[in-house]
Amino acid sequence: MRRIAVVGASLAGLEAAKELRRAGFTGELVVFGAEERPPYDRPPLSKELLTGDWAAPRATLPLDTAADADWRLGMPVTRLQAGPRTVEAGGATEDFDGIVVATGAEPVRPALRGADGLLGVHLLRDLDQSLALAAELASGPGRVCIVGGGFIGAEVASAARARGLAVTVVEGLAAPMERALGPEVGGRLAAVQRDHGVDLRLGTTVTGVEGGRRVERARLSDGTTVAADVLVLAVGARPVTGWLAGSGLTVEDGVVCDETCLAAPGIVAAGDVAVWPNRRFGELRRVEHWDNAIRQGRHAARRLLAGDDPAGRVPYTPVPWVWSDQFGRKLQIVGSTAAYDEVRTVPGQAGDGRFTALYRRGERLVAVAALDSPRSIVKARGLLQAETPWRAAAPQFD
Repeated sequence: MRRIAVVGASLAGLEAAKELRRAGFTGELVVFGAEERPPYDRPPLSKELLTGDWAAPRATLPLDTAADADWRLGMPVTRLQAGPRTVEAGGATEDFDGIVVATGAEPVRPALRGADGLLGVHLLRDLDQSLALAAELASGPGRVCIVGGGFIGAEVASAARARGLAVTVVEGLAAPMERALGPEVGGRLAAVQRDHGVDLRLGTTVTGVEGGRRVERARLSDGTTVAADVLVLAVGARPVTGWLAGSGLTVEDGVVCDETCLAAPGIVAAGDVAVWPNRRFGELRRVEHWDNAIRQGRHAARRLLAGDDPAGRVPYTPVPWVWSDQFGRKLQIVGSTAAYDEVRTVPGQAGDGRFTALYRRGERLVAVAALDSPRSIVKARGLLQAETPWRAAAPQFD
């Protein structure tokens, strides 16, 4: 290969570019980015930037010599053709020998009657959105309503409470993160939020928004209203794939790849946009986590350079890991909780709120979630890497 394009100046895109150079690629490397900013770290967007503990430059990722490339920032790719491996950006079409797709995900904006055009309504996915929300929180609006009780919603709630603001979280399920972690773990996380003064409204949704120039209140499906000066929409994300219409790639909730991250001859995908079969857990899915963006970006780069060499067709079989800092506590999840059959919770010492939750699928341990228990996560990672049977793994946490 003499010319490679990385589409997406994301963390996965940056890691892919660096890995291409580390692996010996000396040809022309072009990185296309939709934003004018250089790559930056996303975890602080819902944490340190919102509390004011970090300024924006601290989130910027360094573009060292390992990422030597033609960085075309502010130039989104609008079209890709898989057969001839061409990309179109800025009105020009260029040919490449290899392409890395790493365009990430974008926030879902729910259709809420009355929300369009109102000041104080926020999404949170990129740095500009984080800075805009941080500026509002710093001005002391008083009342913050967050739609969605997942990771982002909980972290925004934590940041707003740290600033002394009144916070209401509206979650359609019976407990925060219930779909991923189950009702018992979700209930424990709900208790953490309530212990820190969050007004948690569960089993209801926001149906509309009221206000003049600025949001004033949210209407809920249970007939109640929530007063709000700031409304944060945190109901999830979807992969950025609209530009791939007619590309020849298979797109189903992301760019579908084989188990090596190959989407088509000479094209790989990595990060939040990639769907691949992880044989370790027997599932086809996307993983929207910081750790996966790094590891999959590197793996996809090596797979691209391998071409038709059988030795380079290595399956990507990570044990996923994600963390969330909220209300002075750290929630970590290692493995995959998808389609679990059983959850077994091991509490910490009486009254400290810590816990470790073990997830079984079939006869295997497939995931562990823990609050303020890093030792459990370290132990779980080794057991999951070894694909330890449930009957042997579960007693080790008693």
